[in-house]
Amino acid sequence: MIRTYRVVSALLSYPTEELRAAAGEMKQALEAEKLLAGRALDGIIRLIDDIAARDIYDLQERYVLLFDRTRSLSLHLFEHVHGESRDRGQAMIDLLHQYETHGLLMDSPELPDHLPLFLEFLATLSIEEARTQLTQPLHILSALRERLQKRKSVYAAAFVALEALADTRPAVEAVEAVLAEPDDDPEDLEALDRSWAEEPIMFGPGAGSDGCSRVDRMLSNMGVPGNSGRSR
Repeated sequence: MIRTYRVVSALLSYPTEELRAAAGEMKQALEAEKLLAGRALDGIIRLIDDIAARDIYDLQERYVLLFDRTRSLSLHLFEHVHGESRDRGQAMIDLLHQYETHGLLMDSPELPDHLPLFLEFLATLSIEEARTQLTQPLHILSALRERLQKRKSVYAAAFVALEALADTRPAVEAVEAVLAEPDDDPEDLEALDRSWAEEPIMFGPGAGSDGCSRVDRMLSNMGVPGNSGRSR
């Protein structure tokens, strides 16, 4: 089990009090594995400290504004590749099958391409297998990092860390293709309504249940009990 991927997954999940309380355990996990170093490690530590220090309601509002209300920053990977096309549905099915083949059964309403869930899957692989899998959406992760850095968001550190874990660079053309898509304004509510007019189809058991159960399980595996609840 690669705990570094679990740490980044937890940090990119909806903030809870349990996540804030796990700051020490997350730092210990990073220090024990030593998969991150230098700028990548420093940035993740700053993100952990930022989450631990801020008011939980401010954290949750910031997270929703960034990742839920800004489609160009969506943590659903296939959103940036397939949009709402039929290809996205098949890609979801293929990814879900891959999870199940490796023994990862979904128990949350999140779609299979949700980045925190994908990172939890990578955590179950060997380091080399995880690195290979991570290179596939790396152009998307690099584009998200650029957009977050443009906003001066501390969350950009999570994507710097993922780029370091991949230990390679994506094709410039692929990154530019993602960045060419409109970078929407989450304060434009009319555009938001048009953008999210169709609710995504939920995959796997537990669809419609509390989406924080997976985060609590990750924290529990790091030795921190969880009992979170998400309200938006």
